[in-house]
Amino acid sequence: MPQTASPTGASARAAPPQPPRDMSGAAPRPAPRANLVLAMLLGVYVLNFVDRQILSILAAPIQAELGISDARMGLLGGMAFALLYSTLAVPLALVADRVSRTWVITGALVVWSVFTALCGMAQGFWQLFAARVGVGVGEAGGVAPSYALIGDYFPSEKRASALSIYALGIPLGSALGVLAGGYIAATIDWRVAFLVVGGAGVVLAPVFRLLVRDRPRLAGEAVAAPPRLGVVARTVMAKPSFWLLTFGATASSMLGYGVGFWMPSLLQRSYGLDLIETSYFIGALLLLGSVSGMVLGGRIADRLGRRDRAWFGWVPAISFIAAVPLFVAGILNDNVWLAFVLFLIPQAFAYVWLGPVLNAIQHLVEPPARSLASSLFLLINNLIGLGGGIYALGALSTALKPHYGEEALRMSMLFALALLVVASALMALAGPALRRDWVDEPHAG
Repeated sequence: MPQTASPTGASARAAPPQPPRDMSGAAPRPAPRANLVLAMLLGVYVLNFVDRQILSILAAPIQAELGISDARMGLLGGMAFALLYSTLAVPLALVADRVSRTWVITGALVVWSVFTALCGMAQGFWQLFAARVGVGVGEAGGVAPSYALIGDYFPSEKRASALSIYALGIPLGSALGVLAGGYIAATIDWRVAFLVVGGAGVVLAPVFRLLVRDRPRLAGEAVAAPPRLGVVARTVMAKPSFWLLTFGATASSMLGYGVGFWMPSLLQRSYGLDLIETSYFIGALLLLGSVSGMVLGGRIADRLGRRDRAWFGWVPAISFIAAVPLFVAGILNDNVWLAFVLFLIPQAFAYVWLGPVLNAIQHLVEPPARSLASSLFLLINNLIGLGGGIYALGALSTALKPHYGEEALRMSMLFALALLVVASALMALAGPALRRDWVDEPHAG
């Protein structure tokens, strides 16, 4: 009989168990109102990425007005946001697990929205840097508690799909950010773009709090003590799958965040697109490529993962390595429309990992510790992937400029593709480790 984790966080070490079923033999269903909760979380996550990524489409007018270099712009897009975003996610997740996940998300939404609006009032690099730090402080409380709420409302067999739907906030928010931000900046002013998207979050916050509630603990969780950071940290850090999944995702995120932030600048410098054309290009790429990759990744992993938990690592591994040659072809191509076609498929492959990996991280601990486990994953992934990736590509572009001129940014992206090869190898190794480290959860009978 498969073993499950004890209240102290010990992990299961048996072969992958079959999905639990209720007395009627049917697979567990999502809790009541689960789809509403998922829809509201998705809406908040869309705004999360609108506010986070809008800086990329506004980089050119901001640099022109404030005289900011690529390296410094990389700091604004990456480290200014990621430093406190990554580190504060852990204590805020602890509060969410112990007090209220919905209240933490609501407060976070208000904070990051206000600071996004303040970005539009910045008069120089350091004022914009401080406002971006504030955006990161707010967004630190949004993602890990959302993962945990989805874990509460959706059973294991449907969780990768639910998490992949939630992760649609990344391409949808990024696309909305570049489309709305690019249009407003081109027709009015880049400062107005920040004010508009910041105000939208302040309006959404009370609606979210009214409609979304924490779900009462399941029967098997009722006697569990509130999770302790040290216990949860020791539990996940003792599992090889945690490190392999985390650093695989981190390598992918360095490339993904880096390319995502600098792609608008590449299109304007190397392909001669204007701000509106760039917005359309990026928006279509995100909506067609990234959305399809996320949805398919969650569904494929849920289906294959029922038979073998290793597929939660293998599905991302296959997608990463398949994306590399197409990305190379797209980056080296000089025809903008052919480049769009070549980027489209690897864009989908690059986002397949989110549903499978986020679900697997949820299953390395018991349900009450989901926010904390997710925050530890996000701490590493965002501090290195988000904080380092955008800056690394910007700094490399600055270093290569004497040799490649306006094509330096293109070459920095090409060199960075090695990160996807590393990510694929780590995810492939994570698959067998998940068979040993997977933790089942109690189900109400």
